[in-house]
Amino acid sequence: MSTVNTVTEQLTRAGQAIEHDSFAIIDAEVGPHAYDPLQWPIVRRMIHANADFEFNGLTDFHPAAVEAGIQAMLRGGTPVVADVEMICSGLSQPRLAHFGMRTHQFISDADVIEAARAQDTTRAVQAMRKAQRQGLLQGAIVGIGNAPTALIELVRLIREEGVRPALVVGMPVGFVAAAESKDLMAGLNEVPWIVIRGRKGGSTLVVAALHALLALAEARQKAAGAL
Repeated sequence: MSTVNTVTEQLTRAGQAIEHDSFAIIDAEVGPHAYDPLQWPIVRRMIHANADFEFNGLTDFHPAAVEAGIQAMLRGGTPVVADVEMICSGLSQPRLAHFGMRTHQFISDADVIEAARAQDTTRAVQAMRKAQRQGLLQGAIVGIGNAPTALIELVRLIREEGVRPALVVGMPVGFVAAAESKDLMAGLNEVPWIVIRGRKGGSTLVVAALHALLALAEARQKAAGAL
């Protein structure tokens, strides 16, 4: 596994300064919050991605979520299953490669589209089912930023078929079933989750949360190597 520092930092001093100054501004302006030292870097990066301080409060964590995500990354080779290609495109490939991770999404596959038409469901539902058939959901990190129906189907798979992702980052945005889908996910104790309550969300926020987790995993890795 590579130990080159390509995972968490900008590659130039100027880029690093801008990122660090941005985080400092967020810390200065955010006001009080109830997040612990592992949760806050995730929320802060989400605020950084959208310049929206409402994610302080809207972001909710299963108690085991951050540690579960870090451990899944440190294991190496953990798949990332996304509802849409935008998440896969937004994630840094060098950061993922550092931990031997690959992304998967099936929303535009011909068989997914055909099944959605035949069964009168959404492509997002069928994409989650395809991921399950391929054995990708078990132990995976699942990121959902666009399709509430994908998150609702994932909840069904967890409840009815015993699927156990390592972590679910459930942040679909929208007006139809978006808030409800996240409430369903947050009602589960079987798997760890990170959600944004209400209508807000989006693929950008999922990417930000996962990049923050990658940074935390690398810091844990470096600390262990220094012992």
